[in-house]
Amino acid sequence: MISFDTIEWRSVFNPELAVDAFPYILGGLGHTLWISLLSMAIGLGLGLLLALARLSTSRVLRIVATLYISFMRGVPILVLLFMLYFGLPVINIQLDALTAAVAGFSLNSAAYMAEIIRSSLLSVDRGQREAAQSLGLSRYRVFVGIILPQAVRLAIPPLSNVLLDLVKASSLAAMITVPEIFQRAKIVGGREFDYMTVYFVIAFIYWGICAVIAAGQEVLERRFARYL
Repeated sequence: MISFDTIEWRSVFNPELAVDAFPYILGGLGHTLWISLLSMAIGLGLGLLLALARLSTSRVLRIVATLYISFMRGVPILVLLFMLYFGLPVINIQLDALTAAVAGFSLNSAAYMAEIIRSSLLSVDRGQREAAQSLGLSRYRVFVGIILPQAVRLAIPPLSNVLLDLVKASSLAAMITVPEIFQRAKIVGGREFDYMTVYFVIAFIYWGICAVIAAGQEVLERRFARYL
């Protein structure tokens, strides 16, 4: 039976340490956001290309895209980060920690976003494409002007979830020495011999970032809902 009377609560959460450590930990926020947002942008572009390859009439493109997506979805992101940061020097390719982190998260997230984009494109009624083409519109204009805007509306919720996952997964960049907020929290915890307090601090920081992203998602959903 657990006795709460014997627990030293300042070992669970030390308010003074939390206040003192907060500015230093928050100093890593730039790296956290840079990794998350840049990886999202690169992954989105690559994901769109992969989705189009999966929908292509070319069998070779479909096979290559399918194999890439299968591999990236099946390999843990930490393994990919280690391959890029610690493995590439074996073939004389040296990436700094931040570049390796962005590359790893971009390559990994692209696989998930490709499937989201593909399913969103397929969800648009095929009759709209056929009607637009019967009016003489080119395939490019049909895709950009009719199919893609509707697919974007459908893709917003799952793509927002990918961004939320990227923000939280960016903590893994600490494993390859990127000084983001989790890495800085580990430094403070080791120096003060109090990891629990700093873990509470970064938990609330991550929560705050994700709450802002979730609010942005709701704004976008309401904006696109006007065109229904």
